[in-house]
Amino acid sequence: MTTKRLDVRLDKERRRKLGALAEEQGAPISEMVRRLIDRAYEETLQARRKRAAQELGRLEIEDVPDPATLSRQLEGAHEPG
Repeated sequence: MTTKRLDVRLDKERRRKLGALAEEQGAPISEMVRRLIDRAYEETLQARRKRAAQELGRLEIEDVPDPATLSRQLEGAHEPG
């Protein structure tokens, strides 16, 4: 994986919180930022899948595919990018 530098400006309180998280987990601050981004991204995808499933539930579809097929279809339709 190629990494690029990103300049993020944080106020004193957010910097303190980020430092505390990094220290608690024994990780560099850059690793904590990556973990937090990954976690937020996954939470966003899960919320998107949940909304899609709720929409499907309201459609009253008679012939619902098996869970694995449905999961692949939802991921394909609702993945960002």
